[in-house]
Amino acid sequence: MKKRPPEPRVDLRIGGFVPFTSVDFPGHLAAVIFCQGCTWRCRYCHNPHLQTFESEGSAWSWDLVSRALDQRQGFLEAVVFSGGEPTAQTSLAAAMQAVRRMGYKIGLHTAGAFPDRLAEVLPLVDWVGFDIKAPLDSRYRRITGRPEREVEVKQSLELLLRAGVPMEIRTTRHEYLLSDQDLEDLQRDLRSVGAGPAKIQEFRPEGCIDPELLAFGKKRPAKED
Repeated sequence: MKKRPPEPRVDLRIGGFVPFTSVDFPGHLAAVIFCQGCTWRCRYCHNPHLQTFESEGSAWSWDLVSRALDQRQGFLEAVVFSGGEPTAQTSLAAAMQAVRRMGYKIGLHTAGAFPDRLAEVLPLVDWVGFDIKAPLDSRYRRITGRPEREVEVKQSLELLLRAGVPMEIRTTRHEYLLSDQDLEDLQRDLRSVGAGPAKIQEFRPEGCIDPELLAFGKKRPAKED
């Protein structure tokens, strides 16, 4: 009798875990795993504690999360990998495989920073929340603080479109960073590659540590009736 091959080791760095949500995977009750680490430094980030790749202080290990998910089988329908940037971690595919073996659907929140790793995990994914930051040109670095990131984003978007995975494209809008013209240009870029329009999400100050963004709304003159 053949022995089953050992399951791949999961060495996912986890910065947080939400055991129940109804909003992070459309139409499904889900849990969310917040993956630690992101190479970008988006100015409006509301999870800056997840930017570094060190998860010191986190109460969650993969073993704890795995046990929590095992106990919720039959109640939850899906598990969402969020972040940080989940595709920054080499153990993402192994974690997704382990979750699928429990019978869960897989959701992924990503900004498309690592197209090679996205290609690796796409066959395991049932839905993607794809964060587009700006028009797909040099304006991208205005948000991310990193040069030439739009190249990887374009590659990731093309991968998603070819795979046909259900997805929601969304963009966070802060008037200091994105003008009405920027948003029009972004929607044009998406149409040009055959993607649907981005859902515009307004900036939330919770968690943001950028003083200029936080002060911007306070400095604007009040609109006259």
